[in-house]
Amino acid sequence: MIIGIGVDVVDIERFGRQLQRTPALRNRLFVPSERSLNVRSLAARFAAKEAIAKALGAPVGMNWQHCTIEVDGAGAPSVVVEDTVADAARARGIQSWHLSLSHDGGLATAMVVAEGRTPECAH
Repeated sequence: MIIGIGVDVVDIERFGRQLQRTPALRNRLFVPSERSLNVRSLAARFAAKEAIAKALGAPVGMNWQHCTIEVDGAGAPSVVVEDTVADAARARGIQSWHLSLSHDGGLATAMVVAEGRTPECAH
């Protein structure tokens, strides 16, 4: 069952300027394994994290460090959650994530589908 969906679009150039203006933003938004990526990849990951927050219903207290976007050897992205994000997902009955990332024309786009069972249906 689909529990939530989220989509987000990031202007890559604008996002890069924001990272230059506010260097601490890179550490606040991304885990160490993500921080050294190029701006295009960071913008896509930020869009993914925003889409995940939307799929979760924008929970209060979500820590960006508790959500990582990984890519396998074939280039397929996946969502890894822990702590505050995992707690929010568990509370909504989310058991798996489906993520698609795209870059085109200076934009990074992410679409996420959260799948699972609603807590009241879990019995």
